[in-house]
Amino acid sequence: MLGNWLRKQRERNIHLRGQHHRRLSLLVCAVAQETAPAAEAPLISVARLEQCRSVNQVNAFYLQVIVQRLSHLATHVIRTYISCAAPARAQLVLERLSPAPEDVYWWNQLIRESASNESFNDVLRQFRKLLRLGWKPDHYTFPFVLKACGELRTLRGGAAVHAVAGLIGLECNVFVCNAVVAMYGRCGAVEDARKMFDEMRDRGVCDVISWNSIVAGYVQSGDVKRGLRMFDKMVESGCGFRPDAVSLVNVLPACGAAGELTRGRKVHGYAVKSCLCEDVFVGNALVDMYAKCEKMDEAMRVFEGMETRDVVSWNAMVTGFAQIGRYEDALDLFERMRESEIELNVVTWSAVIAGYAQRGLGHESLDVFREMMVSGSKPNIVTVSSLLSGCASAGALLNGKETHCYAIKCILNHEDSTAGDDLMVYNSLIDMYGKCQCVGVARMMFAAIPQGDRNVVTWTVMIGAYAQHGEANEALSLFAQMFKQEYFIPPNLFTISCALMACARLAALRVGKQIHAYVLRSSREPCMLFVSNCLIDMYSKAGDVEAAAAVFEHMRQRNAASWTSLMTGYGIHGRGEETLRVFHEMRRAGWVADGVTFVVLLYACSHSGMADEGVQLFRKMKREFGVVPGVEHYVCMVDLLGRNGRLNEAVKVIKDMPMEATPIIWYAMLSACRLQANVELGEYAAKHLMELESGNDGWLTLLSNIYANARRWKDVARVRSLMKHSGIKKKPGCSWVQGKKGTASFFVGDRSHPMSSQIYNLLSDLVQRIKQLGYVPETAFALHDVDDEEKNDLLFEHSEKLALAYGILTTPAGMPIRITKNIRVCGDCHTAMTYISRIIDHDIILRDSSRFHHFKNGSCSCRCHW
Repeated sequence: MLGNWLRKQRERNIHLRGQHHRRLSLLVCAVAQETAPAAEAPLISVARLEQCRSVNQVNAFYLQVIVQRLSHLATHVIRTYISCAAPARAQLVLERLSPAPEDVYWWNQLIRESASNESFNDVLRQFRKLLRLGWKPDHYTFPFVLKACGELRTLRGGAAVHAVAGLIGLECNVFVCNAVVAMYGRCGAVEDARKMFDEMRDRGVCDVISWNSIVAGYVQSGDVKRGLRMFDKMVESGCGFRPDAVSLVNVLPACGAAGELTRGRKVHGYAVKSCLCEDVFVGNALVDMYAKCEKMDEAMRVFEGMETRDVVSWNAMVTGFAQIGRYEDALDLFERMRESEIELNVVTWSAVIAGYAQRGLGHESLDVFREMMVSGSKPNIVTVSSLLSGCASAGALLNGKETHCYAIKCILNHEDSTAGDDLMVYNSLIDMYGKCQCVGVARMMFAAIPQGDRNVVTWTVMIGAYAQHGEANEALSLFAQMFKQEYFIPPNLFTISCALMACARLAALRVGKQIHAYVLRSSREPCMLFVSNCLIDMYSKAGDVEAAAAVFEHMRQRNAASWTSLMTGYGIHGRGEETLRVFHEMRRAGWVADGVTFVVLLYACSHSGMADEGVQLFRKMKREFGVVPGVEHYVCMVDLLGRNGRLNEAVKVIKDMPMEATPIIWYAMLSACRLQANVELGEYAAKHLMELESGNDGWLTLLSNIYANARRWKDVARVRSLMKHSGIKKKPGCSWVQGKKGTASFFVGDRSHPMSSQIYNLLSDLVQRIKQLGYVPETAFALHDVDDEEKNDLLFEHSEKLALAYGILTTPAGMPIRITKNIRVCGDCHTAMTYISRIIDHDIILRDSSRFHHFKNGSCSCRCHW
């Protein structure tokens, strides 16, 4: 029975197969009739196939090949499908063939076609299919597959393909090995690339492409110095390898990135001798190299000498001019591009926007963006990030919010964007909101980014936002959190600079020292120039100018900001002689003084009682140094003369100014009148401040103090009444002091501190002891309408006194007590601390809003010039 059943099944299959062939033949004839004359039967030949002009015609021909079992025509069908841009159908035909070495060519053709269309995932799919069907790839297959792995940055896939090549026996094939080196370089595995390259050299299969691949790998990974060394080895190897155009295109960007101008010029010379400058890619690389080295005149000569230019050539020039601040030249080239009808792509527009933004010209970047939108060019990630940077520099919050909306609609979480692209925009948004003083919004955006997705830029822009807008405690708290998070990301030098800025604002010397130690431990040697400058600023503002000087002395490289920072440090500590010494050293070192330098010098002279030296410097400014005095210099001169009792000369300076006196000029004059107890000139200055409607309410407090000094209590009451009815409130004083458990803060009248009772008991004892030394409280004369008990409370409750008492209680004997106050120290506290320094075993270092005061053994470093 089983035999009968099998026979019936066989007969049934034969019958069905016959029906299938009949239907297929009918279908073939029906399709073929579309292209063949009615009277002719379709012909099966290569000539007939070559006449096919559409995919349908090739389909019809292939059906006839199947029906008539003409398998020898299958490869011709594949070729025709490829020529008709139907690679998927060509692959289906190829998959029906039995594996044969000569037919691997067609797999290579399909893989090459996908690679040329940048369909790199298709390349890998085709390669996997080839292997599964039992085909054996050859040395023409692997270069395209390895290129796809490199473009997709799939190191694991690339290593697997490398292993397959080794199993097949292609480990000595120069084409395959070069592709392996390039793949590892593109995937960032430069050491693996170097190992493959060294093996090639040992086997003697190295060529110029091998050298180009390893140089490109180093440059693309950011290790430009090793890339340049490999290029030098290539030239000096003695193996007869002469750099070609690709070699130069690889090495010139490295010269630009490393600032190797001399080496770049040598490469340029070689390009001229070898006639490689005619290559547009070499010309573009030369322009880019000179632009990155800020030698735009040389870049322009190369650009003008190029026979052929493309949009990359123009973009390199526009970007270069914009980045070094030659905006007129950048815009001229921009206009020439328009006149030459060169297509302005998104790179062109982004380059101009970024150039303006990087130089702080936010409004100009916004104008260019508007032109870009009118032109119909679509912004990309770089454009939006650059525009947000422009909004940040201009403080254009409304435009920043508009850009944020555009980013939400067209950029963020878009199907074409990646997580890295989105994070770049989020970082720019945090930076923009922070610089536009919307720190709360910036923090919300920061918190919305998952902790594991944040990168070092995310942390840096948020810490910088806090540090720049007075929330230094939050900045340092966030910096500390950066080290405690689960996904630890080491801070970079920009993060460290922001943290040091916060330390400078708080005079947080202990934290600043810890950050300095971290920099040294992390082997960031030498420190980048701006970090060293931040260290000088931090140590100066934290009260340790000697440490600032030590940092300066150990710097291998200095710029104008380095010299200015050290002079500023000496100046705010009232050490005018050292300031002038550093100035003379600066001149001997070849640096040119500018307007900022003279502001620092005049400030230092003012706070050191060096009036004659300051006057001489002011007179030499324009005559010897070519610096035209500005308002800030006249403010310093009024302050300098006023502090030294030369009020009539200060008035003459104001009258002789070539510009109208601003409120800050008259404020400086009023402050000098308070110091010199000159009521008449004080009223004169106050009158001008009232006429100018100064937004600074401090002048009313100064005027009140002038009247109080002169015992003119009715005038004091009148000024206080004016302040009261005007809604003006005196800024509350606050002081910070470093203790064993960190920094403690104190406001006037603060009794909430856990150690309040101990602090007030100690203050009472100190006041009684220094009264025996001759201390007479100065607070009482300014409190004419306050009862004696309240006078006594206010005498004790000044915030700097509270901070001092806390410091004495918590600081080990012999250690300095460091106090920071948000406003000027009052006269009574200054006098009291001078006396207290005689009876305690501590130096007192007080930083107020104007300068430092070092109290020691009954004297202050300010010598009453405060």
